[in-house]
Amino acid sequence: MFEVHVLSNQLKRVACALLIVVHMLPAAARDLIGRVSVVDGDTLDIHDDRIRLWGIDAPESAQLCRGRDRKPYRCGALAANTLDAFTRGKAVRCTPVDDDRYGRIVARCAVRRTDLGQMLVSRGLAIEEPQYSHGRYAADQLAARRAGRGIWAGRFVEPSFYRACIHGQGRVAQCSGIPPMRR
Repeated sequence: MFEVHVLSNQLKRVACALLIVVHMLPAAARDLIGRVSVVDGDTLDIHDDRIRLWGIDAPESAQLCRGRDRKPYRCGALAANTLDAFTRGKAVRCTPVDDDRYGRIVARCAVRRTDLGQMLVSRGLAIEEPQYSHGRYAADQLAARRAGRGIWAGRFVEPSFYRACIHGQGRVAQCSGIPPMRR
């Protein structure tokens, strides 16, 4: 009986030690779970952590795109609002993949079993970044493009070109219409 009690205490100590070690790991080493605040179409906050969605790039919040009717609309705001509506009041699980140069955690995030990056790309609200995603969302992007969903319904500037233009002191409307438009 004494041996069982000693073994039980040893197991408790080991379990406590493991629990302490897990909580000492950096956030990038463990899943982040919670309700989110949407920063923009590809960035979220969970608790005090800023998370960039892995493998995609959404239009910037102020960015304009042209719809099927050729009229400009706030495609970046649409991406952010859609992400907010999809995640509102739900637990989001983010599995860190890397950190980016801005100190954000780059992660694959999901609500239940729905991958948020895939949801945005399949709705035409973000583009795949194949250099990071390794083609994970290629079929979803192709389907959105062929169906003319979201940004694929009209014309848009890739978000990276838009950001470069804005950082070069361009204006929103000007930067939303240059360089070569994707169709």
